Amino acid sequence: MVFIFVKGCRKTGNMASQDLRRLSRRDLLELLLRARKENEALLREVERLRRESEERQLALDHLGSVAEASLELNGVFDAAQKAADQYRESAERTYREQWERAQALRA
Repeated sequence: MVFIFVKGCRKTGNMASQDLRRLSRRDLLELLLRARKENEALLREVERLRRESEERQLALDHLGSVAEASLELNGVFDAAQKAADQYRESAERTYREQWERAQALRA
């Protein structure tokens, strides 16, 4: 609800054209000045909200990038784990073969 104070009177909402006609130039200019200040304040608020929205969108985009990077890293780690498992199995097999040869030579 909008309150307009003019010469001690309080009106709510939009003033009727009759009410505006009764006001002096000074009062009309004061109303215009108040309306302009309110408009500027609202424009600043709109700009602040727009910047905030853009920042949130950037944060969401960054989160998506982090999630994609995480998935890619998981793939790299999986491949590294498989390579480590293959190396361990190969080393164990080589060790068993060498152990069996050594046992055969002792017998």
